[in-house]
Amino acid sequence: MFLPKEETRPTFGGHEKFVLRQGWLRKGFEAVSSDPLVFTREEALVILGVGKNMVRSIRHWCLATGLVEEVHGTRIAHPLRVSPLGRNLLSDNGWDPYLENSGTLWLLHWQLASNYTRSMVWALTFSSYLAEEFTKRDLIKYISGQFERSGIRTTEGTIEREVDCCLRTYVPAQTRQTGNLEETLDCPLNELSLIRFTPEESIYRFNTGPKPTLSSYIFGYTLLSFLSMHLHSRRTIAIDECLYPIGSPGQVFKLDEYSVMEYLEALESQMGGWMSIQETAGLRQIYLQDGSRNWLSTEAMELLRAHYE
Repeated sequence: MFLPKEETRPTFGGHEKFVLRQGWLRKGFEAVSSDPLVFTREEALVILGVGKNMVRSIRHWCLATGLVEEVHGTRIAHPLRVSPLGRNLLSDNGWDPYLENSGTLWLLHWQLASNYTRSMVWALTFSSYLAEEFTKRDLIKYISGQFERSGIRTTEGTIEREVDCCLRTYVPAQTRQTGNLEETLDCPLNELSLIRFTPEESIYRFNTGPKPTLSSYIFGYTLLSFLSMHLHSRRTIAIDECLYPIGSPGQVFKLDEYSVMEYLEALESQMGGWMSIQETAGLRQIYLQDGSRNWLSTEAMELLRAHYE
C-alpha cells in the first residue's frame, strides 16, 4: 500500500489542466488573507484578475502546496485560511513573499510530492515510481495500477490529464514542442530540472544526483518532516531510511547516496547537538537528540527559518 497510514480521499482535476504559474500563490494568499470565502464569490474573477477556470486552479495550487488550508467544523461553505507555513513564507514581512529564493521552489516541490489528497499523482511519481526513464504511457500505466490496488476509482482520461499536468510542471514547454499558447507558460518548478525530456524519443528521465540549489537546511526540514510521520519516537535511523523509502527526501528530490551523505554531514556540523552520524558494524546511522513528533516538527521549522535567515 503506497498511501500514508492516515488515508484521505484524493481529489483530481482541481488544477483545471493549468500548471502552477508565477504569482498565483501570492495572489491566492492575499485573497484568502482578506476573505476566507473569496473563491466562492462571483467577484473572485475581478479580485484575482483571471478567468473562472484559473480561479479554481489558483485555489487548487494554494491547497496542494499547503500554503492555504480548509477550515473544518464550520457551517460556512468552503472557507479557507492561510496556513502557518503560508504566513511565514508569503506575508509582507515573510521569508520569501515573491518566491525569489531557489530554496522555496524545492520546498514547494516537497509540498506537492507529499500531498496525497490534492496532488497524488505528483506524490506517486516522485515518491514511489522507481524507473529512471519512462514514457508518458508508462507512467499512466503505473499510476493506474496503484489506484486499482488501493481501491481508488477514476477514469483513464482523468489519470492521463493528471499525469500530463504533472509532467508539464517540471518540463519546459519548448522541449515539449507544444503548439498551445496556454501551455507555453512554464511552471516555476521547471527551474529544478528534476525531469528531462527527449522529444525525438518521447522519453522522460529523472535527473538523479546532486542538486546544487537545494540547501542543507531545506533538505533537513524535509527529512525531519518525513521522520515525524514515520519514526514513531525512534531516535536511531539508518541512513538508507533517508534515501530509499517511499516519500523520503532521497526519493522526492531524486538524490543519490553520496548527495544524501553530504547533506547529513552538513547538518551535523551546522546544527551540532541535535543529530550525529555514527557507524557501527558497517551500518551508518543517524542519532537524534529526541525522536518525538513534536520535537521533530519544531526542529524542522527551525531549519526552515535558518535557511531564510
